[in-house]
Amino acid sequence: MTTQAPPLTRARVDSSQRLTFIRAVRSEWIKLATVRSTWWSIGITALLTVGIAVLIAQAVDMPGFEPIQAVVSPIQFTMLLAGILGAIAVTGEYSTGMIRSTLAADPVRGSVLTAKALVLALFMFVSSLVIFFSAALAVSLVVAGRDQSIDWSDPAASFLPILVASFAMAVFAIIGVAFGFILRSGAGAIAATVGLLFVLPIMTNFFSFAGESWKWVIEMASYLPSSAAQSIILPSEGAIVDGPTGYLTLGCWAVGTLLAAWAVLRTRDA
Repeated sequence: MTTQAPPLTRARVDSSQRLTFIRAVRSEWIKLATVRSTWWSIGITALLTVGIAVLIAQAVDMPGFEPIQAVVSPIQFTMLLAGILGAIAVTGEYSTGMIRSTLAADPVRGSVLTAKALVLALFMFVSSLVIFFSAALAVSLVVAGRDQSIDWSDPAASFLPILVASFAMAVFAIIGVAFGFILRSGAGAIAATVGLLFVLPIMTNFFSFAGESWKWVIEMASYLPSSAAQSIILPSEGAIVDGPTGYLTLGCWAVGTLLAAWAVLRTRDA
């Protein structure tokens, strides 16, 4: 008498063990939150933002000056910290070899890129909101002595510039993430981020003295990430980049750099 082997059954994977995008996002958050450099970067960003805002509020007392200008002006410097944080969040994994474990756990490289960019963007947006509102409180205390205040009943003179500045900081972090995946080198990614956000706008300003034949350079420079951000944080009459164009420009920089990073990530070994 022969015994019949039991039919083969397809192995079932417990749903609690399946990798989902939400779990990939949670993993990226754990990696970001457990690194000291993350909190050092946010701490330095907070100190610079509040400190520079207070100094501007104390130094500038002239007709037409709005206290909210002092609150958001430090973004010209803190945008570098946002971009650098995004860059080192990626290159740190390459330097330690953790990227191999990350890609082994989640072979869909677009998912890894999207999860990391999303976590960095949300973290930077929320952190920037807290920091800018703290700066607004400090500036309010400074200008109260000369009978000035932030008019919270007017969105354009209060919380709207703070929201837009926080959005811009999130975009700068995404650009840093993209350069991190493209270059894989901490020094290279930081240099590229600083070059795009800070050095290139300064270099293009030199062409303002070169006459009308070089005016196109100044116009093109208005579409750089930092210039577009400034044009929508505090809109001004006669600006080359208006509000909708500024948002579209920042969106194109974020999406374009991430697409370039995805193209590199999917065709190159870890």
